[in-house]
Amino acid sequence: MQTITEQYRKLQQQLHENPNYGVASLAFSPFVIEVIKQGQIKSLSDYGAGKKNLLKGLKQNGLDGIEYFPYDPAFPEYGESKEADLVCCIDVLEHIEPDLIDNVICELARITTNLGFFSIHMGPAIKVLADGRNAHLIQKPSSWWLSKLILYFEIHQLNTHNIMGNGIWMIVRPKQKV
Repeated sequence: MQTITEQYRKLQQQLHENPNYGVASLAFSPFVIEVIKQGQIKSLSDYGAGKKNLLKGLKQNGLDGIEYFPYDPAFPEYGESKEADLVCCIDVLEHIEPDLIDNVICELARITTNLGFFSIHMGPAIKVLADGRNAHLIQKPSSWWLSKLILYFEIHQLNTHNIMGNGIWMIVRPKQKV
């Protein structure tokens, strides 16, 4: 199942050369630590890990010893996405190619064994891709996102946030696999 085109993967690699791209997970790491503690999480899959800022944030906030699996198509050296107790997808979904968003959400459901922590920015990004498009390819309201996510997940907690602008974050559980 395709989750990114080769052309877009190259655009993302270019964007990741900017040191200020992919820093949202640092701000969310305290929330993720709470989920890890409350959910007795042993493994974490960081979907769209970028430069692994979530791992840096977890360590800076005193969390160590969790099994950490980064995945990001812009960093092929990370390998394929892996199943984990907790799947974090922090400010990633809005960057997905619109024609492939359903495939990505399905992939998230496949690798989430217990909980998911997803954050989504709903407006335009400050950054622009090399081809001139806004870095947030999908700029939709929470109702649009929820209609997609509820096909695969039960939403256990939903909050708005202004950490990176107009956005939402949620804690989810995958629906029972049939």
